[in-house]
Amino acid sequence: MATRSPYKRQTKRSMIQSLPASSSASSRRRFISRKRFAMMIPLALLSGAVFLFFMPFNSWGQSSGSSLDLSHRINEIEVVAEFPHDPDAFTQGLLYAGNDTLFESTGLYGKSSVRKVDLRTGKVEILEKMDNTYFGEGLTLLGERLFQVAWLTNTGFTYDLRNLSKVKPFKHHMKDGWGLATDGKALFGSDGTSTLYRMDPQTMKVTDKHIVRYNGREVRYLNELEYINNEVWANVWQSDCIARISPKDGSLLGWILLSKLSRGLLKSGHRGIDVLNGIAWDSDKQRLFVTGKLWPKLYQIKLKQASAKSGNYIEQQCLV
Repeated sequence: MATRSPYKRQTKRSMIQSLPASSSASSRRRFISRKRFAMMIPLALLSGAVFLFFMPFNSWGQSSGSSLDLSHRINEIEVVAEFPHDPDAFTQGLLYAGNDTLFESTGLYGKSSVRKVDLRTGKVEILEKMDNTYFGEGLTLLGERLFQVAWLTNTGFTYDLRNLSKVKPFKHHMKDGWGLATDGKALFGSDGTSTLYRMDPQTMKVTDKHIVRYNGREVRYLNELEYINNEVWANVWQSDCIARISPKDGSLLGWILLSKLSRGLLKSGHRGIDVLNGIAWDSDKQRLFVTGKLWPKLYQIKLKQASAKSGNYIEQQCLV
């Protein structure tokens, strides 16, 4: 760090001392005031820079969801490819496991299952039916085991990846079982509320949880989850919206709007479809897949910037 010149310090001192005797005290005060004012300018500029530097990060990280400008973080979608999907599958959980293979959890009492599915053909290669007393929900893959939760219960099940044989049941500590995802270490869960849970996969105990909000309003009905590029993506039940959530603090990172998919199916005469549900991510090839409950198609999609009018859509359609 450069040292201050003693010459400059002496010059400033000399300027004050050299004021003529005839100068009034007010003259000296004016000089000192100007000096203080000059010294305050860089301090003010420095304080302002510090404030501007830290303000966006603090605001964005708050899980309280104060009003944020998400206009550049709202996406619509383009369809890259379409694949067949079992129209009788009440999709609750979906994941991609490599080699054009999907694993899927389906719901409804008496019809719930875990299944291995061929992406290209939609053919169900292995199906493990659940007991009729369980309503299948979210599904994720950690290591060689699939984890699945069930609706209206704190019970879940693990399955062997190779043949889908049941390994053992487990108990979790969420209010209900809706969605599951993993970053390869921890499990993330949803229970139909606005809470995103982090859980230890060994004990299933909750290690952290956050309320997800948008403009001060809770984002309720978080459903099927997927971990994508250090974010947790969540279907919002009864909507055509996916919320992008920070797993660190639950802050809302953006929205994806997919209403064109259900509209297209309805227009094609598929009147029996239910809501959008199911997100799968191929991390190797960076492919994104989505489907819905009782949908005859599964879509590979890519994101694009949403139109300027999309902010109103979120308030009306995503915050159900």
